Amino acid sequence: MMFSKLVIAAVSPLGTALVLGVLAWLSGLFGNRRLALALGGAALVWLWVWSLPVPSNWLRGHLEAAYPVVPLHAVPSAPALVVLGGGISPPQRPDDPPDLGAAADRIWYAARLYHAGKAPLLVLSGGGDPAVSLTSEAAAMRGLLSALGVPERAMVLEEQSRNTRENARFSVALLRERGIGSMVLVTSALHMRRALGLFAAEGMQVFPAATDHEARRPAAWQMWLPDTGALDGSGRAMKEWVGSWSGR
Repeated sequence: MMFSKLVIAAVSPLGTALVLGVLAWLSGLFGNRRLALALGGAALVWLWVWSLPVPSNWLRGHLEAAYPVVPLHAVPSAPALVVLGGGISPPQRPDDPPDLGAAADRIWYAARLYHAGKAPLLVLSGGGDPAVSLTSEAAAMRGLLSALGVPERAMVLEEQSRNTRENARFSVALLRERGIGSMVLVTSALHMRRALGLFAAEGMQVFPAATDHEARRPAAWQMWLPDTGALDGSGRAMKEWVGSWSGR
């Protein structure tokens, strides 16, 4: 788990730039000034490229294109709907509310699908770290879905998973206990390719219901200006590519 996180951090634009920067510093330290300048320049160019909206949106759009926005009525019905964590952080103290992240669309969309009659059962998949969180992410999702009108009897919690591979393994085990062989999968469009492959590998018939689409064309004058949001998006897209190649 730790190794895979380190690899993902290293291949992100910021991680790669930091690695190149360290190599540049070491090259300069050992007297190879030409190599130090080349590595330092490469680090700056790499960081600049992936902080631009144009390449960032291209990279994200390439992953999201296969899972466009689908009208609610066009989503097929299934015996269950699995909602993947990643959009909400559980509270850290008793009086804290959960913190909604950028991918909280997953939870909102799941509530819409439930109220549209697309599935009678919701499996909420996401573990938690007891050292920093009072509950699992699945429990935090249940609280928000309850506030959105989903009855608790319709929700089953999968609270052990720590990554997408475990989301698939543990969620499918819960579905098989109930004799369910098909499902609707709700996650962000950027994440869908990797998640869909892992659930299908568990022998489940999966219908994708993607949400939280990110790739959008910025205003013309913003397309070539560095942006922290674009840099973050590039890093998350690269994480998805690495996850797909490594099967995690």
